[in-house]
Amino acid sequence: MIRTIRHITLWTALAASFAAFVYSAGALYGIHRDNDLIRQLISGKDVAVNKVISGEPELRLARAFYFKRKHRYDEALSTLSLIMDKGDRNFQAKARYNLGNLYLEQAVQQAKAMNINEAMPLAGLAKQAYRQSLALNSRDWDAKYNLEVAMRLLPEMDRVDMPDDEPKNQKSQLWTTVPGFPRGLP
Repeated sequence: MIRTIRHITLWTALAASFAAFVYSAGALYGIHRDNDLIRQLISGKDVAVNKVISGEPELRLARAFYFKRKHRYDEALSTLSLIMDKGDRNFQAKARYNLGNLYLEQAVQQAKAMNINEAMPLAGLAKQAYRQSLALNSRDWDAKYNLEVAMRLLPEMDRVDMPDDEPKNQKSQLWTTVPGFPRGLP
């Protein structure tokens, strides 16, 4: 009787170990596949949507970055919106940081083209995304720096938009709205 119980226990442990091995091998294969797809996106090759949907949120973030580099902003925005609340706090901070970068790049392009009315809301959305990123990860120096860039972009655009007949002391009042000047990264 005891021998039979040992025998059953041994076979049960062996079956459980085999099941754990198969599960771990499948998870490892999925990670390897996602990493290959991320490498393709980084090298500039697009990946089929059906491969991205079944992957981890990091794969979708890489695809959004790919779209941003190709200046396909609407697709990047829709991809980022799907993953904003996925993953841990660090990943959510990265997603919001990339969203801020997306808006900031568009705002800078609009500002260079002198489309101030289009650039201002984009810069505001960039600031909001950077603040959300910093709320999730306050140690992210890149988000802090880019938030400062976005904050400096708005006063510059306000100054360009001012009519010539206003007093010249408006310039000093305008710069008082900037919360400080960056001293550089440590």
